[in-house]
Amino acid sequence: MRNKTWIFDLDDTLHHASGGIFAHISHAMSAYMMKHLQVDAVEARLLRERYWAQYGATMHGLVTHHGIDPHDFLLETHKLDELEQWLFAEHNLAESLSALPGRKLIFSNGPHHYVQGILQRLAIERHFHSIYGVEQVDYVPKPHVGAFRKVLAREKLDPRHCIMVEDSLPNLLTAKKLGMKTVWVSKQVRRPAHVDIRIASIGDLARRRWD
Repeated sequence: MRNKTWIFDLDDTLHHASGGIFAHISHAMSAYMMKHLQVDAVEARLLRERYWAQYGATMHGLVTHHGIDPHDFLLETHKLDELEQWLFAEHNLAESLSALPGRKLIFSNGPHHYVQGILQRLAIERHFHSIYGVEQVDYVPKPHVGAFRKVLAREKLDPRHCIMVEDSLPNLLTAKKLGMKTVWVSKQVRRPAHVDIRIASIGDLARRRWD
């Protein structure tokens, strides 16, 4: 396993984002749409639901249908000085990452400044060889296979030698179809067929043997 490459998601994988962080980002996205599209809160919510269902990301709908600058949108909705108050990760995260043999990458649907900022605040940035935010895959989010292929091509990786660590089952399904080993970060008991290993925490992952 020492020749393997670990590909980690960020939110709800390496830190707990489902609480305050995601809620604040969601509020910021709606506020951005209300300001720039001149719509009320109800219309902003309906547009977000429509674009999420159609594209898998609010931003894609805004760029496609309203000409919104994706860089501006991501900067305005992912302000680290507002989000860091909710930042929380498991104890000994850095030690758990260090215990895993092989190269490690971050592959997130979040913007690069946000991903890098979270890693710096958690003091784990040094553990990762490369960082891929949504800009680095031309704003095409997971689970689209094209996003995965961009990362694999740029890193010159064979997917059969990669381990994808994620909280998202759709993202893991794409990884599995490409030939990766899949690790699902979840406290659920069930384990879908496309998940090779289910763990409750990164600490659980580090306690396994990967020799």
